[in-house]
Amino acid sequence: MSQKFYLKPNVQVDPLFNQWYAWPMLLSPATSALISKKLHQRILRSFISSPAAHAKASKTANLKGGMFMDYHGGLDAIKSLLETTENLPAEKLAAGLEQLQELLDKHPLGMSLEPLYAKLPESVKGYIELGYDANHNPTYRLIEPLLYDDENYYDASLQSLSLQALDEVRPFVLSTPRLPSADRLNLHWSFKDERIDKLFRARERPISWEQITSLLDWDNLNNQQRELAASLFTTKPPPLGNCRNHQGDDIRIRYFGHATILIEYAGVTILTDPIIAYDPQVGADGLSFKDLPDEIDFVLITHNHQDHVMYETLLQIRHKIKQIIVPRSSGGSIQDPSLKLMFQQIGFHNVTELGELESQSIAHGAISGIPFFGEHGDLSILGKIAFHIQLKDKSILCVADSNNLSPELYQKVHKRTGDIDIMFIGMECQGAPMSWLYGPLLSKTLTRKMDQSRRLNGSDHDRALDMVAQFAPKEVYIYAMGAEPWLTFISSIEYAEADLPIIESDKLISSCESRGMTAERLYMSKTIAL
Repeated sequence: MSQKFYLKPNVQVDPLFNQWYAWPMLLSPATSALISKKLHQRILRSFISSPAAHAKASKTANLKGGMFMDYHGGLDAIKSLLETTENLPAEKLAAGLEQLQELLDKHPLGMSLEPLYAKLPESVKGYIELGYDANHNPTYRLIEPLLYDDENYYDASLQSLSLQALDEVRPFVLSTPRLPSADRLNLHWSFKDERIDKLFRARERPISWEQITSLLDWDNLNNQQRELAASLFTTKPPPLGNCRNHQGDDIRIRYFGHATILIEYAGVTILTDPIIAYDPQVGADGLSFKDLPDEIDFVLITHNHQDHVMYETLLQIRHKIKQIIVPRSSGGSIQDPSLKLMFQQIGFHNVTELGELESQSIAHGAISGIPFFGEHGDLSILGKIAFHIQLKDKSILCVADSNNLSPELYQKVHKRTGDIDIMFIGMECQGAPMSWLYGPLLSKTLTRKMDQSRRLNGSDHDRALDMVAQFAPKEVYIYAMGAEPWLTFISSIEYAEADLPIIESDKLISSCESRGMTAERLYMSKTIAL
């Protein structure tokens, strides 16, 4: 019998787009084009102009998460990447979208838009519908499926995976390209490639050496790459969690970190906004990939932000997922790309859109969509939804980063849901300025005053408490805070006791406890039985 090998539990995976860490807006063709042109190129040029300034800024605590490159290699590689980026075919799409906006800005207000179709830049013709809103403001709608069909605009060859032994201190990844390095194995696989499932299934199901060499195209690796590839595998079986597949009669809820909770009952498994830590990061009591069940019936995605749609995790567990439920978001606006199209494009085959106050029946219950206000800088975005989960005779509400801007909303929603048993609520009430995430998609630059006004905020104490009062849960858990130390590479958050989200969430805990409720701010891991 030939020897069998497992992928090691500490193998870190960076999904890349054109050598940048891949987050959702780098998948959709239109947003990807604008980010490459208006953000990536700007960062690269700035670094080439002043590497020392970037080196200093990237090590300055209060600038962490800013657009400063933390790179220590030679300038030639950066210049080469800039040249490649400038010559991407999608550069024409970005330029065409900018020219389109100029046409709309100059068009006589309220007059027919029909003559503009002939004047559209060639790069966007056939991909755009023009229209007015009810106040006669001209706008446009993207025909997103056709953009994905165009190989110039959606180029899967720019996707790849970078594998390495876990970096104990992961630098912030959104502002620095991940260029090829001797300590990383670069796999030029698109995210749709079925070899990804075979690779990550090997964390739990061993494969032969012959299968490894075939999977990794061994003949095309040099000796150094082969040595690195071999170091990522082991004959030692992984330390699988003892309670991976829940067998009890109760509802079990396990918190994996950030906004990721796993709900299990009678063979039904539901996972929210998956971000899973690698085994060495969580210590003896934490939860990691080893603790996930063999199959996950439903993955629920609340909104299209990089800390809630993490391809790094999702690609590693794709082989376990039966169905993904996402918010309905196919309106075609530049700031609100369709999550369904994104997931389908990268190999997730059973993707369902759920609208506000729509429900999907599941064994022993239902999953319903709840309106999600706030946390998006006042942009008109449909692609966000909270989830009400009914299992057995219990009711669970996961509102993620919802900001209770209109208490009357949840008064009305409560008439549908009734009281609930457990509420999970995010309280990142001092979020980043809107331009931090959406700046490259805007046609006009925001003033600093406007940008600071339109922050990506969740609920503070008063708004969260009002929501608690509406739904009267028995237990309240604050989550989605980005507080886990292994999350700084994507969130850049390192809280102190004096930070507003900590102060406000502490106040909520106290307020809930004074009303006889169980309340806790989750951190690292937690198991709850219902």
